[in-house]
Amino acid sequence: MSSHLFTRLFGAAVAVIPLCPTAPAFAENPVHVLEKAVSGAGVSKHLIAFQAIADAHGGNRAAGLPGYAASVDYVAGLLRKAGYEVILQPFRFNFYREIGKPSFERVGAAPYEHPADFSTVEHSGPGDVTAQVQPVDVRLPPDSRPSTSTSGCEPSDFTSFVPGRIALLQRGGCPFRVKATNAVTAGAAAVIIFNEGRPGRTDSFNGSLEEPHSVPVVATSYGIGRELAETRATVRVATQVESESRVSHNVIVQTEHGDPDDVVVVGAHLDSVQEGAGINDNGSGAGAVLEVALAMAEHKPRRAVRFIWWGAEELGLIGSKHYVRALSPQERSKIKLYLNFDMVASPNYIYGIYDGDDSDKVGQGPGPAGSAEIERAFQKYYEKRSLPHMGTDFTGRSDYGPFIEYGIPAGGLFTGGETPKTPAQAALFGGTAGLSYDSCYHRACDDLSNINHTALDVNTDAIASVTATFAWPTAAARSTTPSAPAPRESG
Repeated sequence: MSSHLFTRLFGAAVAVIPLCPTAPAFAENPVHVLEKAVSGAGVSKHLIAFQAIADAHGGNRAAGLPGYAASVDYVAGLLRKAGYEVILQPFRFNFYREIGKPSFERVGAAPYEHPADFSTVEHSGPGDVTAQVQPVDVRLPPDSRPSTSTSGCEPSDFTSFVPGRIALLQRGGCPFRVKATNAVTAGAAAVIIFNEGRPGRTDSFNGSLEEPHSVPVVATSYGIGRELAETRATVRVATQVESESRVSHNVIVQTEHGDPDDVVVVGAHLDSVQEGAGINDNGSGAGAVLEVALAMAEHKPRRAVRFIWWGAEELGLIGSKHYVRALSPQERSKIKLYLNFDMVASPNYIYGIYDGDDSDKVGQGPGPAGSAEIERAFQKYYEKRSLPHMGTDFTGRSDYGPFIEYGIPAGGLFTGGETPKTPAQAALFGGTAGLSYDSCYHRACDDLSNINHTALDVNTDAIASVTATFAWPTAAARSTTPSAPAPRESG
């Protein structure tokens, strides 16, 4: 691995020279050449491979599990055959999964129902505990104002706690991680967190501790929590989980040609959720970016193009956060823009473009300077083909988030997730009003049948076209880039 390439990608001092074939000269517009070199049919071959990988590895391609490792091997193998030098960038993350059904019951009474009455809190420890509950600084009934209960938020809340009991905590006031950590430190054998009790916060709920804990932790409704607080009953809590630190990888390649100080980054997350194969989310985006990267291997862009397949996006953008934060300020300043593709073939699709200029006035506001030009490039693509399009907000839910955090212009496409399509959108794009854009979002049914091939074909061409537009920049495109990205304020 030559230090030159590694330095270009990471700002480190080890070198890698990619082995790409000699690039041909263009007899026509490179945008048209790249667009014609890709197709939805080509991407579909990758989706078939991703489905086969999931089928062979427990039904998913989730980070930390064999299906993701096999997906990395598949993508990296094709890139190597195309002549790229592949870098697998490792990073650590907190892996979690339930491996058996949990139990929660008052001794001598009927068990509570899972998941209607309770859930295992993500990153709970495993265990089977029977002990008396002890309420810790709970507020019954709750205050009329939100989050006024600070149950378990301070170590001093546990001054009179009896070690070996099950800590009964109320939601509110601080992260679940803080509550559970304080309880474990005080000697709790297990933890029950019940909902706050205000309107909208009464039912059982799902939560996360963010990092592995050593004892069982479950969440339940306000009604059950209040009953346990009043009776101080003896209960059984049993969880069957794996929760530990694991290593995953981002897959990174860069074109041999193009200015390494003027880089276009194109990315898509490669992992699925544990519930399914993730063929739309995000096999569609990962496959489309792969198809464009393979088509681009033989060409000589003016800007270097860096293609990245992110790991552990579904766990909180972990791979992309690691990548961007690990870069030096100098290396970040060389990234002129980032293009993100997450779910580009939803069955009940829209043609959504990230709203870089905030012209829709919805949600989070505009992206960093230059994002509006990226949005406009995609708009021009659709308009040239008389296709409808609409803006979609920078919600922070995908891998563009770490880039815009550092002031790097970003844009991309999104065909919709769990939100229902409106009647106006159905009139514009077709499809079914009232039905989710992707009814199989984060479910086992996100398989090969969960793809709209028209959207896949259109958006694959769009990805190629806009990638080439910025890889062979005009003077106007060059002017969209910022000079010195700086982190955004968090509050």
